Amino acid sequence: MARHAQPRTSRRSALLRAGLGVTAAGAAVLGAGAAAQAAAPVPLPVDSLTRTDAGAAGAGALDGVAHGVGPLTRLQLDPLANTGVDPLDNGLGTQVADFKPVGTNLVTDHVTKGGAAADLPVVGGLTRGLLP
Repeated sequence: MARHAQPRTSRRSALLRAGLGVTAAGAAVLGAGAAAQAAAPVPLPVDSLTRTDAGAAGAGALDGVAHGVGPLTRLQLDPLANTGVDPLDNGLGTQVADFKPVGTNLVTDHVTKGGAAADLPVVGGLTRGLLP
C-alpha cells in the first residue's frame, strides 16, 4: 500500500503535534534569550581602534597572499605530462650541415616532463622574484 493511501492513525498525528509543540517552545525560548542578550550594552574598545599600525597590517596582508599564492608556482603545468597521450609532447628538429641539431624540444621539455612555473627558463626567474 502506498504511503499516501495509508489511513492516518491518531498516535501518529499526536506525535506530530507534540513534536511541533516542542519545536515552537524551543524557538520561543531561544528567541527570548537572544533578544535579552542583544539588549545588554556592550562596551567597545574605541581607543584601541584608533591606533592601527599600517605597516604591520600591510606586512600581514602581504604574508597572507604570499603563503596563499606561493604553492601555485610548484604545481605541474601540464596535467598529461609523462603520459603516453600528452598532445604537447611532440617536437620538431633539424640539422644543417655539421651544425648542432636544433629542435623545439628545448622549449617544450620543461612543460612536457612535468615542470612547474618555477622551472620554466624565463618565467621561472620572474615567479621566484615576485612570488615567494
